Amino acid sequence: MPRFADSLIDKIQSLTPAQLSEVEEFIESLQGWEQARTLSHASAALSEPSLERIWSNPEDDAYDAL
Repeated sequence: MPRFADSLIDKIQSLTPAQLSEVEEFIESLQGWEQARTLSHASAALSEPSLERIWSNPEDDAYDAL
């Protein structure tokens, strides 16, 4: 087990039950943020082909140089 994991385990074991509950909620929120970020990136990638048709047009070619 990596050394930082041992250090975290030691710190976690010294927490009160109320603090442990807060740590667990925080970890769950971090996991939720990562899932939301993954979903956001996936949906953006799926929409690119549709948006490409809108973005790629002769009228907007002047903006490509900016």
